[in-house]
Amino acid sequence: MSDSFFSTKQKPAYIKRYPPIMKFWGRILSYALPFIAIVWACFKFDYEKEGLIIACLFLGMALLSQLRQLFKLTAWLLDPSLETAPDAKGNWGDVFLMLYQQEKRRRKDQRKLAATLTRFTRGAEALPDGVVVLDENHRIEWCNVVAERHLGLSRKRDMGLTINYLIRQPHFVEYINNERYKESITIHPDAAPNTLLSVQIFPFEATLKLLVTRDITQLEKIGVVHRDFVANVSHELRTPLTVVGGFLETMLDMENMEAAASKRYMGMMLDQTKRMERLIADLLTLSRLESQSGQHKEEPVNIPKLVEIMAHETRSLSGGRHQITIEVLSADWLHGNMDELHSAMGNLASNAVRYTPEGGSITLKWERQGEIAVFSVKDTGIGIDQEHIDRLTERFYRVDRSRSRETGGTGLGLAIVKHALLRHQAKLEVSSVSGEGSTFSAVFPSSRIIPRSMTELS
Repeated sequence: MSDSFFSTKQKPAYIKRYPPIMKFWGRILSYALPFIAIVWACFKFDYEKEGLIIACLFLGMALLSQLRQLFKLTAWLLDPSLETAPDAKGNWGDVFLMLYQQEKRRRKDQRKLAATLTRFTRGAEALPDGVVVLDENHRIEWCNVVAERHLGLSRKRDMGLTINYLIRQPHFVEYINNERYKESITIHPDAAPNTLLSVQIFPFEATLKLLVTRDITQLEKIGVVHRDFVANVSHELRTPLTVVGGFLETMLDMENMEAAASKRYMGMMLDQTKRMERLIADLLTLSRLESQSGQHKEEPVNIPKLVEIMAHETRSLSGGRHQITIEVLSADWLHGNMDELHSAMGNLASNAVRYTPEGGSITLKWERQGEIAVFSVKDTGIGIDQEHIDRLTERFYRVDRSRSRETGGTGLGLAIVKHALLRHQAKLEVSSVSGEGSTFSAVFPSSRIIPRSMTELS
């Protein structure tokens, strides 16, 4: 049935003017009065038999008409559809019209509800947190993809199951049974034992609950790093402060200290003070690089010239104890920050000096390898076991703590190198053999390289 059939324009005027009850009886009388008049006339003029026949025919036709309309209504109600809505006139037409309009409103409301549900589902799927809808008996009614990944659930398999049966950790079961939902708990789910989840339940409506999971593994790692960092800084500063404080107490207690002893003590305190200064300077540098703060002015950097400067500084630091050589195999420059590149390369070179025994050799090399450019420092030092290489750039990580302190290292040099290179989209590569030496390479991408031809034009 088309919408136009039930349009307001096609309704008779009296349908709009009179109440429904008056319209109903008005139509009944409009059909019945002519037959009543005919039957009355038959009886008045002694045609009782004919009148009875006419009355029966009228009542039979009326009954058949009503049954026919009732059948059409019943058939349509079994499968209500706007396209198959029955058509009729009179009172049945009004009934079908009202049913048609009601079905139309229902479909419109259904579309709105479906659209709202779709938006809700999409929004829940877009959340970075896991969301599980539970009923009053803690049965799963719905969950998003993140919750499936966090808790090992399946929307096809686990709908209608009790969450306690799927997550059997005692801490979680106690939390959900005691209904102390004001605070969150942390669990390591069986589906991902290395993941730490924050779980909290939020009751809503009358009986439903919303279980929200959040992956806090990285936050926990950061917390551990921060705690270790504070502990390491405290430990690194405590030693020189203890030395300085001890010498000061000794000097105060001794009334007549010899000049040589006093000078020796002063020298030791000066060394420890310089060590603290280096540590604080490295901490400030690392903090600036990690936070991306401060000036990061980029410009063309003459790397061949910088390598020569690094060689001069390395020879000064070595004091003639090592053979320092340079190999500049490329005239290419880099686009970057001069101070940060100097700091990164300087840390690699100074580490080579510290960990290479006297008489060893150190080579500084700048070369182009296809699409990349590489600055490397190769030494014949003590080398590093493979188990330590992946952790070398961690703050305060030392392969040999006692040797690092003896050589004046702060434990932050390679962390500074890592972050300085990251600011230039570069990476640090390490190859080493214990007892034979190491090679530390700063690998720069093609986007940072300024070819020699362009430097000559400038």
